[in-house]
Amino acid sequence: MRVVVRTVSELCITAGALIVLFVVHVLFWTGVKADHVMDDQIDRLQDQWAQEPVRPTTSAGASESPAEPAPYRAGKPFAIMYIPRLGFTWNKPVLENTATNTLKKGLGHYAGTAQLGQKGNFAVAGHRRTYGDPFKDFPKLRRGDAVVLTDGTTWFTYRIDKGPYKTVPSDVEVIDPVPRKSGYTRPGRYLTLTTCDPEWGHSHRLIVWAHLDSTQPVEAGKPPALRR
Repeated sequence: MRVVVRTVSELCITAGALIVLFVVHVLFWTGVKADHVMDDQIDRLQDQWAQEPVRPTTSAGASESPAEPAPYRAGKPFAIMYIPRLGFTWNKPVLENTATNTLKKGLGHYAGTAQLGQKGNFAVAGHRRTYGDPFKDFPKLRRGDAVVLTDGTTWFTYRIDKGPYKTVPSDVEVIDPVPRKSGYTRPGRYLTLTTCDPEWGHSHRLIVWAHLDSTQPVEAGKPPALRR
C-alpha cells in the first residue's frame, strides 16, 4: 500500500510539474518568441521601405482615396498598426491573411477585404492571448479612439465608431464591405478589428468598427494621434 501511495504521489507531482511547464510555455515563452518575431517583421518592413523609391503622396480626407497599392503577398507584412489607447509603445505588423502561422507573426488582414485606405472594409484579426497578446486590452477600445496605420508612404488614421461588439465566430457579416450592425448605412472606407472572447477562450468574437478619418504622407511627420 505504501508503494502504491508513493507511486501515485510521484505521478501527481510529475503531472503538476508538467502542467506548470506548459503554462509557463503558453504564458511566457510564446510571448517572448512572438515579440521577437513581430519586431523582426517591423524591421524588415522598415528596411524595405527605406530602399524603395519615394512615391509622391498627398494628404487626403475621408472622401478621397489614396493610390491603390499592389496586391498583398500571402503571409507577408505590408503595414504597421498603432493604437494609442493600448499604449504609445504599442505597434504591430499587419500581414496578409489570417492563417494560423500568419497570426503568430502579428496581425492578419482578412484576404478578400479592402486594401488599406481603399473603399470597402479593411478587416484585421489578432490574438487576444498567446503569441504576444497583441489584442489583450481590446475591451479598452472606445468610440473616438484612433487606429493609425502606415504602409511606408502614407499615414492612415481611422476613428472608432462602434465597439467592442460581441458576437459568435460564424457571424462573418462583421467584415462585409458595409458591416451589418456597425451603424454604417452606405459604402465608405472602413476598418474592422476582430479578436477572441473570452480572454483565454474562443467561443465568441469582439469587434470594433472605424472609418477612415484622414491620411497624410509620411514626409509630413507623424499624424496628430501619434504625437505625445
